[in-house]
Amino acid sequence: MSQITLYLDDATQALVDEAAKANGVSKSRWVADIIRTYAAHDWPQDCLALAGRFSDFPLRGDTAKEQPTDVPRQSF
Repeated sequence: MSQITLYLDDATQALVDEAAKANGVSKSRWVADIIRTYAAHDWPQDCLALAGRFSDFPLRGDTAKEQPTDVPRQSF
């Protein structure tokens, strides 16, 4: 198991102490849990549940036919 050193100001250290105590875990465990939560590469479950919920959301294949024609551009 690896170790890291964190330099925290007093107010932040107090927050870590209080949160770890409130959750009944060590400070190391609490910090590790927070890192796992916020550094994860997975989409949150509530976000995944939204997939397909918007019936009027255009899909990639549908957008080409629904796009307006482009306007003439100014040449430089």
